Amino acid sequence: MSRIVKQPDIRRSELLDCAQALFFERGYENTTVNEIIAKAGVSKGGFYHHYPSKEAVLEALAVRLAEQAVERIEDARADSGLDALARLNAFLARARRLKLDDAPRLRAAFDAVFRPENIVLYHRINTASIKVMLPVLVRILAQGQAEGVFKVPDVEAAAEIVLHLGVSTHDAVARAIKASGTDDEDAAIEALDRRLRFHGLVVDRILGLPDGSIQYVEPGFTRAVMTAR
Repeated sequence: MSRIVKQPDIRRSELLDCAQALFFERGYENTTVNEIIAKAGVSKGGFYHHYPSKEAVLEALAVRLAEQAVERIEDARADSGLDALARLNAFLARARRLKLDDAPRLRAAFDAVFRPENIVLYHRINTASIKVMLPVLVRILAQGQAEGVFKVPDVEAAAEIVLHLGVSTHDAVARAIKASGTDDEDAAIEALDRRLRFHGLVVDRILGLPDGSIQYVEPGFTRAVMTAR
């Protein structure tokens, strides 16, 4: 039987699909290159032709996930009729809507990312996500600065800080996941919701806005995401 030769981008995508499934199922540290190769049905030489290491696969996967997220919220930043504050709130609302829509389908993978053995994957995904999201947020903040609405001495630094707020929720989210189905579930979800609402106030302060200007989270959102099945 002749060997099937696929275009490099198709093969790389297939390798990422297999790696993603294994990383979410077993954890990044517990997945070997040989397991990715076996699942993808490629030779060892074929794998290393596309990726020099497991770390390179992780990096590429993180970038792909971040780029997909940005593509799906493109409409919120493309509306030229919005002022900067409205655009920022629309951007955040669209991101929440996508998380809510995807939660039932991706809950198992979502939970896996917050396992202790997947902490490397969590931080790599967030590092890649911030890199992709940063130019989007910088443009919104620069617009707000030009409009005199946002009062920030350094637009890029402000954007980085805002994006890193999301990363800082790791432990609160992990506690809510661990408490799922137990007597502690309600308290853990409420603690996470308070944390997210506080983040909204922090963004207000960073941008020099009156408290309550940014809707970082809406009533019922945290519970809906954390209880999705």
